[in-house]
Amino acid sequence: MKNGFIKAAAGTPKIQVADCIHNTEEILRIIKEMEAKGAKIMGFPELCITGYTCSDLFWQNILLDSAKERLLWLADETKEVDALITVGLPMESDGKLYNVAAVLNRGKILGLIPKTNLPNYAEYYEARQFTPADEDMSTVTLNGEEVPFGTRLLFSCTSMPELKAAVEICEDLWVPNPPSVAHALAGANVLINLSAGDEITGKDTYRRNLVNGQSARLVCAYLYATAGEGESSTDLVFGGHNLIAENGTILAEARRFINQTIYADIDVKRLSTERRKMTTYPSANKTGYQVIPFELTREETKLERNFPEKPFVPANKAEREKRCDEILTIQAMGLKKRLEHTHCKSAVLGISGGLDSTLALLVTARAFDYLEMDRKNIIAVTMPCFGTTDRTYKNACDLTNNLGATLREVDIKEAVTIHFRDIEHDADKHDVTYENCQARERTQVIMDIANQTGGMVIGTGDLSELALGWATYNGDHMSMYGVNASIPKTLVRHLVHYFADTCNDEKLSHILLDVLDTPVSPELLPPKDGKIAQKTEDLVGPYELHDFFLYYMLRAGYEPDKIFRIACKTFDGTYDSETILKWLKNFYRRFFMQQFKRSCLPDGPKVGTVAVSPRGDLRMPSDACARIWLNEIDKLGEGANGENRA
Repeated sequence: MKNGFIKAAAGTPKIQVADCIHNTEEILRIIKEMEAKGAKIMGFPELCITGYTCSDLFWQNILLDSAKERLLWLADETKEVDALITVGLPMESDGKLYNVAAVLNRGKILGLIPKTNLPNYAEYYEARQFTPADEDMSTVTLNGEEVPFGTRLLFSCTSMPELKAAVEICEDLWVPNPPSVAHALAGANVLINLSAGDEITGKDTYRRNLVNGQSARLVCAYLYATAGEGESSTDLVFGGHNLIAENGTILAEARRFINQTIYADIDVKRLSTERRKMTTYPSANKTGYQVIPFELTREETKLERNFPEKPFVPANKAEREKRCDEILTIQAMGLKKRLEHTHCKSAVLGISGGLDSTLALLVTARAFDYLEMDRKNIIAVTMPCFGTTDRTYKNACDLTNNLGATLREVDIKEAVTIHFRDIEHDADKHDVTYENCQARERTQVIMDIANQTGGMVIGTGDLSELALGWATYNGDHMSMYGVNASIPKTLVRHLVHYFADTCNDEKLSHILLDVLDTPVSPELLPPKDGKIAQKTEDLVGPYELHDFFLYYMLRAGYEPDKIFRIACKTFDGTYDSETILKWLKNFYRRFFMQQFKRSCLPDGPKVGTVAVSPRGDLRMPSDACARIWLNEIDKLGEGANGENRA
């Protein structure tokens, strides 16, 4: 439960129809398995104590009495189990029979939730035996105690205030206005569905989309536990297609037809953060709801959830290629509009033979194609200086010529040397002044060429550099339109690689692959033996770590402790905890210190959920203090002991 994580499980017992003794023993067996794996929220199928397919046997008093008796037995048997458990059974109330979900916690029956929507079409005949829930709240007496009975029950964890759960049953999800909508608006962020849907061809896809979509729409975790093998096969077959989704992502999915128990680490704290950020998400309105407290022991959840090393980059190849094409189009369409609006005759950019300028040139070429403008009006300027290597120079020239743009070369060594003289800087002193004089000279050159040609300067800096402030103020930091401003470095690589794979030009592909193979560098220091001497990641840290930190800080709202924890798990075997901690501290230090550069960024298109535009996603004061973030990181360093943490 540390950092807002809690383990949930959905299980399908292999039942015997109408044998409540066998079924509850099987349920208890699975509960013990779930408990051993650390599950704190446990979901079981609809009517699982009796079996869903009892049909007219539900009219038999002996079956109803047995179900009630075995519910009490199950509650007593789980009094030492530290979990919120939901099971299904038939229950009589005021002379009517209801299909209900019973919620158990530490031996107590906290509440009974009747099913609202009873399917009575096609293969379903539930209205033959059951009565739909009404809006009235009441109680049912079980073993001498009054148990809340109604649909508007909200279960709130006293030891983890972010966790609030509610329940609906099968068909309730499949109707136009599911009860889960009201539950979520009342504050529930974990929704549990007890289901018994049969399997027909193609239904699994619809079910998966339905569960996933509801979790996204309600910004919640949605646990779906459904009936499987053991139910009667007179006319139907049940697949045990259990699902756990969180805010539009399937965290766990059971293979059908094998009664598989699934587990997932739900991040309830992130769900609360997401709802808080969405100003259109209504404030919790508990009117008409009965809030029922329950307890769980607060302990650290052993994380089994996987976090992608590159959260900005889809792991699936087909999805990644689709995303890359979409992003390139968004970038190019943004630039197209700006060129049209300003009536520019040309686009000017510095071309270095590195990743960022390569991507910017590819995007500019696509925008010119959309405008049906001659690519010769793209002016790519190579500006060799003290750190330029033959490899990057050649790639810059070859790429420009291959794309049909105009190549201009302005050697800036003499201009920079004169500038050193003017400001009385020792040219042998390779400090930040030495580097930034070159960066600002390059920006002056392309700005002036843009004036000469009636054009606009296209910015090449990417999101990762902006987050770290790894840009020269009023140097490469500045442009007239920054096409890469919301593209993280890890994604830049994939965009260039996608272009190499799909351009159908062997020579262009070869150039792009060599650019990809070149170390990331601003090339502001003299090369050693003709090779790049200044490697960015040696100075600021690995971009794969920084992009990971950036995503979970800005997109997920994680605190440093939580980011460190998941980074140690994700990069175990690649970076040790001391290395992760070192670069995490550097990330936060630079992120806060360099906001002044982001506060005056040029326009540029947003392509994903994380961006740092001062006019959009990141309204942050330039002099915000990082103390509380850095203090937390220092505490992590005191307790890490050089070990990776899960």
